[in-house]
Amino acid sequence: MRSAPLLFTISLPLLVSCQVPGSGQEHASTVEPATAVVVDDAPPVSLARLLDSLHLDARTVRFHVDKSERIFEVFVNDTLRKSYPCVLGEKPVGDKYYQGDRRTPEGTFTFRSKRVHDQWHKFIWVDYPNAESWKRYKARQAKGEIPAGKDIGGEIGIHGVPDGMDHWIDQAQDWTWGCIALRNTDVDEIYPYIRPQHTLMEVVP
Repeated sequence: MRSAPLLFTISLPLLVSCQVPGSGQEHASTVEPATAVVVDDAPPVSLARLLDSLHLDARTVRFHVDKSERIFEVFVNDTLRKSYPCVLGEKPVGDKYYQGDRRTPEGTFTFRSKRVHDQWHKFIWVDYPNAESWKRYKARQAKGEIPAGKDIGGEIGIHGVPDGMDHWIDQAQDWTWGCIALRNTDVDEIYPYIRPQHTLMEVVP
């Protein structure tokens, strides 16, 4: 059982290429909303305050994304400390096979870089495709599971939403082209602790 001091848990089921919900582009309008938000009685505590009050080493921060639950979890010293709701690519079930399949890749990743983004608030560039991704891609090619001419893809990241549009996350409907989207305040909380080439994120089905 995971220990989570001061944890508030939320239970919920790209770069510029991410689309805007309701923009007229194809999107997953048939996706059913995830379960309702459940928040502990304790008021939310920011990640920065949590790390400071517990004297935790920020260099040990890592992330775990549960796609089926739409939960983005923050671990510090291998203990779950905080969770945020997230949404995924339009086709949330299954690993990413190729560019344009609108799936969020699964596996263990680091990050290439991070920056403020003019449309998506902030963009944290996930190290996809990495060696693990290429191995899966080539094995699927050999089995004929990748359509001819389809590249492995890229430009996957963690990002926010346009100002004032956090309800896109609260509605728990998957709408990106493969990225992981969070509310802007939640992206702001994790952003300082992203160390490119060092911070780890595991994405599981």
